[in-house]
Amino acid sequence: MSDPELVVERLSEYSPEAAADLGRLMPHLSERMGSEPISEELLRAIIDSPHHEQIVARLDGVVVGAATMSLIMGPCAGRKGELEDFVTSPEVRGHGIGDKIWQEMLKWCQEQGINFGFTSRPSREAAHRFYKDHRATVRDTTVFQVNVD
Repeated sequence: MSDPELVVERLSEYSPEAAADLGRLMPHLSERMGSEPISEELLRAIIDSPHHEQIVARLDGVVVGAATMSLIMGPCAGRKGELEDFVTSPEVRGHGIGDKIWQEMLKWCQEQGINFGFTSRPSREAAHRFYKDHRATVRDTTVFQVNVD
């Protein structure tokens, strides 16, 4: 039997299979998420946007890891990146898949000429170790959220 093939790529087109695979990963990020497929409208918007990138890691064709990068711009802030929804399936953690996704995120940021930031809940201790091992530093900031009904 051959070793499974790992491919890290930027999604360039929508597929129901990728939407379903991504949906199955989301509960590993948040208890409030179900495992239903990502909506076609949302996934197409990310894929088609020049300011977003959906990165996936496929093991034998199945998405087992993902990250979404966004280009944020403002008159004072200039251009910077934002990372959302970085996750690997628990079954493949510890096998370097997160490292490969991280490298693709860095490559995208280099192409854009930007650095990137992100938030992470304090309870995600293993994720924090990963980030620190990959040269991320903790910023002293306060995060606000406004819910618009």
